Amino acid sequence: MTFNSVRFIEYCLHHVFEQDYAPLEIIVVDNASEDGTQEILGRRVDASKVRVVLNHENRGFAGGQNQAIAISQGEWILTLNPDVRLSPNFVSIAVGHGSANALAGSVSGKLLAMNPDFTIPHAPVLDSTGIYFTPNLRHFDRGSRQADDGRYNRSEYVFGVTGAAGLYRRKMIEDLSIDGEFFDSDFFAYREDADVAWRAQLLGWKCLYVPDAIAYHVRSVLPDHRRSVVAIVNMHSVKNRFLMRIKNVTFRLYVRHFVSITLRDTLVVAGCLLREWSSLPAFVMVIKLFPRAWAKRRNIMQRRRVTEDYMGAWFVSSSETKR
Repeated sequence: MTFNSVRFIEYCLHHVFEQDYAPLEIIVVDNASEDGTQEILGRRVDASKVRVVLNHENRGFAGGQNQAIAISQGEWILTLNPDVRLSPNFVSIAVGHGSANALAGSVSGKLLAMNPDFTIPHAPVLDSTGIYFTPNLRHFDRGSRQADDGRYNRSEYVFGVTGAAGLYRRKMIEDLSIDGEFFDSDFFAYREDADVAWRAQLLGWKCLYVPDAIAYHVRSVLPDHRRSVVAIVNMHSVKNRFLMRIKNVTFRLYVRHFVSITLRDTLVVAGCLLREWSSLPAFVMVIKLFPRAWAKRRNIMQRRRVTEDYMGAWFVSSSETKR
């Protein structure tokens, strides 16, 4: 899925074409880019290698990814941001490990930080080795901005995979989808991958981390860089924090961490009231979207396949926890 990705799209596709995995079905959905991305996709991309869908409106990350998934045919689907550079064997390694593990509904490779010009830094720094959650219901990328010193060099289960380069099994996509949507279009942008990861865990699917599947990512949104992020993204971040919880949190988990959750919520609300006024519409949107979110929650909870204890073990302070 692309949106105003003229800086990256050709570099990204170049490394997709270099994959040693075949056959490879490549689909690009553009969300009404205005920076020249659509012109590149229309004139300089080989139509025999890539299926291009040019939207006339921005449907967000969720909407664009759902479009691509709907027209794809493969057993495994790789969601890929245009600011990601894949190693030549990324797909073959990730698909190989995922296919060998019947419990794995998704696979996370090792994402390393990359410079905005698509060059690789001399000293490797981690971008993501999977998603983890804390007791106050915040989610982070494991190892983010830490030196790649070998601590994440073993294959293991993690909570979920970042959507920047997330490999998903079609059987899981079909199982998790609600009203035909895998990614929740009400989210529009930000946190959709964490929402999917949480839902997958509730329905009993595993996410396998494979360190040998290496990719590089130019990450522009980081937790402590909030002031430099576009206001609309911050607004959706606030909105989606609460939508994700409405849909997925279990009663016992919420009670167990009530104090830390409430303290964090107080900080979020206070921050919006006192400083980040552009995010205040998020609370109006949550109220409007609550009936739909609650209906999705009923769907998820009626099909839940894991225990409260299993889920509770993931929501701890350490990113090292795994099951």
